[in-house]
Amino acid sequence: QVQLVESGGGLVQAGGSLRLSCAASGRTFSTYAMGWLRQAPGKEREHVAAISPSGGNTYYADSVKGRFTISRDNAKNTTYLQMNSLKPEDTAVYYCAATRRVPGTPRYSAQYNYWGQGTQVTVSS
Repeated sequence: QVQLVESGGGLVQAGGSLRLSCAASGRTFSTYAMGWLRQAPGKEREHVAAISPSGGNTYYADSVKGRFTISRDNAKNTTYLQMNSLKPEDTAVYYCAATRRVPGTPRYSAQYNYWGQGTQVTVSS
């Protein structure tokens, strides 16, 4: 089992940057694929980015490709989401998630079985 705690959310102007962090408990972090998902009020949860256990493979939603970068430091049990060129439509609660249910890089939110509590990101216009 793994516990996840996100940090780094906040209020930023459009065009700005934020870096989210997700700290994981346990000694098996390097065996989990990690992901970031977001949910805005009244909208469905969106799978934003994912990274394989080794960090060698990544996935990005079209909506964030070229602006967001997911990375991980297995020595620190931490996953990051660097968000650049933020837009008001990026406003949402961002969740970190983990899974060992699928090989490689997850593509769907249903593939995750561990979730953090979420961190709010608000982008003002």
